[in-house]
Amino acid sequence: MTNHLEFYRCEICGNIVQVMHAGAGELVCCGKPMSLLKPFSQTDEKGEKHVPVFIENKIQIGSEFHPMIEEHHIEFIQAISEDKKCIKTKFLNINQEPSMTINADDNFNSAFEYCNIHGLWYGEK
Repeated sequence: MTNHLEFYRCEICGNIVQVMHAGAGELVCCGKPMSLLKPFSQTDEKGEKHVPVFIENKIQIGSEFHPMIEEHHIEFIQAISEDKKCIKTKFLNINQEPSMTINADDNFNSAFEYCNIHGLWYGEK
């Protein structure tokens, strides 16, 4: 059984998918069940550079910007509204500032980010 907005990863090829419509079935890739990605939060080790932080009209990754080099970088940032009806995702490039502008009218109150080394992280406004 899957839940709305959960992330899953294939341990073989690295595909990452997000559930848009929850269902009773199992997500499978490369012939094997996909792994549920459980996000880390600010209480977890290394959180100071991975947790999405809300600052006025933007979300930045870490209280100090996370590195954005080929070997260690943020792949995407995703903001979610309080009612979970509005989602904004930004995919990042190497050497790009790990932040995303948001619109206050969308009432974003939580965010995810995915680090290529340290995985999925979660933060709240």
